[in-house]
Amino acid sequence: MIQIAPSLLSADFSRLEQEAADVAAGGANLLHLDVMDGHFVPNITFGPCVVSSLRAKTRLFFDVHFMLCDPLTYVTPFAKAGADMITFHYESGADIQKTIDAIKSAGLKVGMAVKPGTDAAVLEPFLPQLDMALVMTVEPGFGGQRFMPQMLPKVEYLSRWAKKNRRPLWIQVDGGIDAVTAKAAVCAGADVLVAGSAVFGAEDRGQAIRAILRSAGEAV
Repeated sequence: MIQIAPSLLSADFSRLEQEAADVAAGGANLLHLDVMDGHFVPNITFGPCVVSSLRAKTRLFFDVHFMLCDPLTYVTPFAKAGADMITFHYESGADIQKTIDAIKSAGLKVGMAVKPGTDAAVLEPFLPQLDMALVMTVEPGFGGQRFMPQMLPKVEYLSRWAKKNRRPLWIQVDGGIDAVTAKAAVCAGADVLVAGSAVFGAEDRGQAIRAILRSAGEAV
């Protein structure tokens, strides 16, 4: 089943409750929350208090993407705020096993991400413990960037690993996803598509989500 995770980074921050309601009504069941610290990436977004406030207003699954230098420190605050899954970056410099253990101990699903310059093979020792692997198809930090098709072999690699090992692993693609690029991502093996400006930049969010799902469905 292909899932769309609209990225809150592209939403109108003055009306987050309505933005979440719009994408839920439009067919999304995940909301992608990019948490940036201004160090790991050159941008700052929001902290646990925003997530907590929004948690009270929606039942969407909160797919929290840490773009942080110190993810381990923030696992507990975001778990308490209402995250359902936390994904952190291989490149963060964190103690990977401790971070995985902390996320699992908090009762959350756990994911790991790789930036465009990182080989997906670095995730292989940890894949048996993960619920999701995230392939960035843009340089992380800002929305509205162009999809990098040269990242698709990473998706294929992860898909092959999951099939070979008979592991239920979500494979997420984040960056430049729209009704055109979704098909290529799903063909490569992705099943969770993060779409920011393609959804929140559209007047009709439901129509935008359906267009992406139709494109993705053509690849299945």
